[in-house]
This record gives sequence, C-alpha cells and structure tokens, in this order.
Amino acid sequence: MLIEWSDTPGQRMNINGVALEYACHGPSPDQAPTIVMLHEGLGCVALWRDFPARVAERTGMGVLVYSRQGYGQSDPVTLPRPLDFMTREAQDVLPHVLDQAGIRRCILFGHSDGATIAAIHAGTVEDHRIRGLILMAPHFFTEDMGLAEIERAAAAFETGGLRERMGKYHKDAEGAFRGWNDAWRDPGFKGWNVAEVIDYFRIPVLAIQGRQDQYGTLAQIEEIETRAYSPVETCILDCQHAPHLEAPDAVLKAIEEFVARLERIEAAEVEIV
Repeated sequence: MLIEWSDTPGQRMNINGVALEYACHGPSPDQAPTIVMLHEGLGCVALWRDFPARVAERTGMGVLVYSRQGYGQSDPVTLPRPLDFMTREAQDVLPHVLDQAGIRRCILFGHSDGATIAAIHAGTVEDHRIRGLILMAPHFFTEDMGLAEIERAAAAFETGGLRERMGKYHKDAEGAFRGWNDAWRDPGFKGWNVAEVIDYFRIPVLAIQGRQDQYGTLAQIEEIETRAYSPVETCILDCQHAPHLEAPDAVLKAIEEFVARLERIEAAEVEIV
C-alpha cells in the first residue's frame, strides 16, 4: 500500500502525474475488503459528507473515497473533457487508484457518473479484485429528461447560485462544472450508450435508484436486469437523484445486506476449495 490509510482531510495520491485527494475510513485493505466509492458528476470527497464513514461502520469494511481530476481539491482538468471521459476514467485511472491504495478485494460503489465508471471498469477491465458492484443512479445511455435537467443546471450555474455553492467544495468550480456539463450537452453525446458493458458483468450487482430521479428513469435499472448474467438486486426508493442523502437509512440497509451476502458467498467459495 502506497498511501496513508487515514480519514485526515487533504491527503493526495499521485496517479499518472496528477494529484488526487482522498480519504479512508474503517480497516485498511490488509485487514478487510474495501468499498471504493466513486462520486457523481459534480461530486467530490467532501460532498459524500458522513456517508462513507457510515458505510464503513455498517459493513465492517474499509472505505476509500477520492475526488477525480478536476473535482474537489484534486488537480484541475484540461477542458474540454473528451466525450468518452467516463470510459477513460474506468480504464486508465481507476486501476491505478486501486493499485496505489493496495486494494486486495473490493466492491465498487458508484453514484451517477461514478456508477457508470464502476460499471465500465467491471465490464471492460479484467480485475479479479472486484467482487461486487453497487450502482446508484447509473447512466448507460442518454434520456431526454436527463439532458433537459442538465440544461437547467447550466442556467443555475450562470445565474442561480450554483457556481457559489460549488466554490465551497471545488477549488476550480468552473472547471468541475464545465467538464461535466459541456460534455453532456455536446450534440455528439446524445447518442452515447455504454450499456454493452453490462453483458460482461460476472459479479453480483446491487442497483439503487430513486423513482423521482430527475436525471434518469428506471429504464437504466431495467437495462441491468435485462442484460446482466450475474445476480442483480434492486433497491427502488421514493427519492430523486441522491438516494444516499435523501433516503440514507434505506440505502445503508440495502448496502449492509448486499455486503453480508457477498461475504457469505466468499466464505462458501473458500470452503469448497
């Protein structure tokens, strides 16, 4: 393990010459499996709030959170982001993050864009460290209602105070917002679709979605249920795009039960061998 396993704010790991902030909770990877949390399109370490610590407490696993380049206190990103930025993150950055953290056995837990990144990694990278997926409000293809919400976010950033709110958490709020919003609003992005990665899942999946999610419909979850060969559990809640903040107790319960089942499966596999 090349990083200090600590929840002290302001720590950095160096990935491909880029400094990424991170924080850790619970036991280190040499003591227990790890849940690696990947934030949403405008998220960062701080915006997970106390949820990572609560996940560690409820599951007994370690939790690693980090801010992707351009977010939080990580190094800024060069704009514009390429339209395949989620695929590049999944294939070119995430494996190195796992290496730096000394990850041995883990669950990828992503929210929104972070869920898509986790799914792409699981479906395109041969990585036996990944034993399960928790996909919260994932995107596999664009939907008109989601694109309309992203248009509204652009207006909120310009005139509605979103810029100031983001400035509290991101050292480069302009870069964080533009890197996400401009890519999703690019005309070339309307046909974006990465659902094929689901066909290659070979690990259990927990899919979490709010019925009133303003960025995506339950069609995203149905895509997982229809295409995945591995076991899929769903947790559909009466909330919008941030179930972990809007319905935290229900999300924590679903995660705790999913993790416990995975651990029983792992134990049974060890016994068979």
